[in-house]
Amino acid sequence: MDFLGDNGGLGLTTEQTEKVLQFQDLTGIEDMTICRDVLQRHQWNLEVAVQEQLNIREGRPSVYASESRPPAVVSDHLGQHFYYAPPTDGSGSGVSGAIKSVFSFMWNMCYSTLITFLQIGRRLLGLEFRPRTDPTQEVMDFIRSYEEKYSRDHPVFYQGTFSQVLNDAKRELRFLLVYLHNADAIDTDTFCRETLSNPDVVRFINQTFLFWGCSINSEEGRRTVHATKSNHYPFLAVLVLKENRMTIVGRLEGFSDPGLLVQRLSSVINEYEINLVSARADRFEASLNRSLRSQQDEAFLESLRADQEKERRREEQRLAEEAKQRRLEEEARAEEERRQTIAQEKINSVYKVPDEPEASHPDAVHVVFKLPCGSRLERRFLKTHSLESVFFFVFCHPKAPDSFEITTNFPKRVLKCQPENAEFMETLEQAGLKNREVLFINDLDA
Repeated sequence: MDFLGDNGGLGLTTEQTEKVLQFQDLTGIEDMTICRDVLQRHQWNLEVAVQEQLNIREGRPSVYASESRPPAVVSDHLGQHFYYAPPTDGSGSGVSGAIKSVFSFMWNMCYSTLITFLQIGRRLLGLEFRPRTDPTQEVMDFIRSYEEKYSRDHPVFYQGTFSQVLNDAKRELRFLLVYLHNADAIDTDTFCRETLSNPDVVRFINQTFLFWGCSINSEEGRRTVHATKSNHYPFLAVLVLKENRMTIVGRLEGFSDPGLLVQRLSSVINEYEINLVSARADRFEASLNRSLRSQQDEAFLESLRADQEKERRREEQRLAEEAKQRRLEEEARAEEERRQTIAQEKINSVYKVPDEPEASHPDAVHVVFKLPCGSRLERRFLKTHSLESVFFFVFCHPKAPDSFEITTNFPKRVLKCQPENAEFMETLEQAGLKNREVLFINDLDA
């Protein structure tokens, strides 16, 4: 993240920076600048950019390709091995050969500069066109024509574009050997028949390199010529990942016999193998760091999930307690309302109790009530009074239960004296209550 700095360190918005990081994680491309450039080429469409990288890795042509410029390749001008052999017919020796070499070099430089300016101008004007040819098909056509003209005894050609093989060589941390085929060069046929078909050469290249070749007469070949700045043919270039960029560290121009070719390639390998060793070590360290970060993130997420679960349980408990408290309050409120209603009913029921007759009245019945609290009530009623009068007398007393039943002692029976039994209500005489009675009040809520 230090590489990104403020707003990505690449002049990006926060959203674009996030897409660069996602693209890097999905593709494994470590160079943030490359990640940015790929996304920019696809108008910051993350899905399309990732799909193109997957196609490249699988050796399939990208259906999203929108540029024909050559891939980014740099040359180690000071450190690279350069081997040149003049044409075997002598045309490259002497003053004329030197003049021809200088002219070829100047032509390539001018051509490369012109193409670069045209591409910059085209992009500034927004004139980005799709390539007219299929680069993968051009490579496959070259391999087929090579085998038809020479033989199948050759190092294994990579079946994909130059961009694809560059990405694979970088991803797999392998040396890349590029062969540019010029059918008109004097020594091309001899080089293909004698050198590239030599069993030792084939075995050495297959074991050491990704090997890619193409004709310079194809569009893909011309882009590669522009990228590698090749001058003389047969042409071979050795590329390796150096400072996180695919770099040309060896150039072999002209004919080489099998033994000399293996010797020269071995010399390049021996010097630059350290770059791959270092890159592997860096990737291993980066992988360990990613693994450690992943473990730390997982531990953090696990701790976060545990905290969230605790918080969820606390919240559930709090809500349950609040619900319980509300329920208790509602029950208390309902109970209080019930008590107030009953209290009002008791007040209103006082007027439903008939006047007490005199003790000397011949129809008077003396009743003793025993309350659950131990208190005793006494009252006289007439035999003609209904049992409802007995109920309201007890109901209106402050010490009487709110809900109760009245029973006789012997034989024990419940008197149907509640108001809801008014239709079948009996008088005291009909209920068998005579001169003096003892009745028991039973609390129905106890």
